[in-house]
Amino acid sequence: MLRKIEVIAEHSDWLVINKPADWSVQDDQHGLGVLNTLKQIRSEPELALVHRLDKVTSGLLLIGRNHRATSYLSQQFAARTVVKYYVAIAEGKPAKKQGTVLGDMVKSRRGGWKLLRSKANPAITQFFSQSHSAGKRWYLLKPTTGKTHQLRVALKSLGSPILGDQAYGANEAGRVYLHAYALSFDWQGAQQFILPPPLEGSFNQPLPEDWREPNVLIWPRLSSQ
Repeated sequence: MLRKIEVIAEHSDWLVINKPADWSVQDDQHGLGVLNTLKQIRSEPELALVHRLDKVTSGLLLIGRNHRATSYLSQQFAARTVVKYYVAIAEGKPAKKQGTVLGDMVKSRRGGWKLLRSKANPAITQFFSQSHSAGKRWYLLKPTTGKTHQLRVALKSLGSPILGDQAYGANEAGRVYLHAYALSFDWQGAQQFILPPPLEGSFNQPLPEDWREPNVLIWPRLSSQ
């Protein structure tokens, strides 16, 4: 039986879906991934990924509906002109409450990733945070690079791992509380801004009011530490 997938925005050339947490975008040992499930549900064999989300991450995933659209959108991700916003709930008290996390990333001994002080080819993440509840904080994250596990490593480096992210030192919580919240990209000269879908689980607590339009916020300077 095919799982349901929520479509957030639909264009003749692309789709934006809400990827559930704990579901791989590609097929794995647990069964069909999001992409091939969507192909079967919609009978659209040309559907293709233009970017990816970690299995544990929920939220907005942009998918091309034909080869031309997939190429056009993929070029934007490669050029880093697509703007992505994420929200997370994390544990602990961070080393700083807003700013930029910047540094090279390398594989760690345990199979994950870690952040270095060097900056030869750094991962760059801008962020804000606000109190969520006792011992937890909301994070609004804007990555300007697209490294593997970048946001998870960034918050771990602040001493505030994402809730549920046991791979990076957090407590078990039923899922990893990281959600791809909003997305901005160009389509044939017109800027598209995709607003967030409803959030899952304890994300249902209202977001801070001034985070409802992340594209108009004055973000921390990229040069900050």
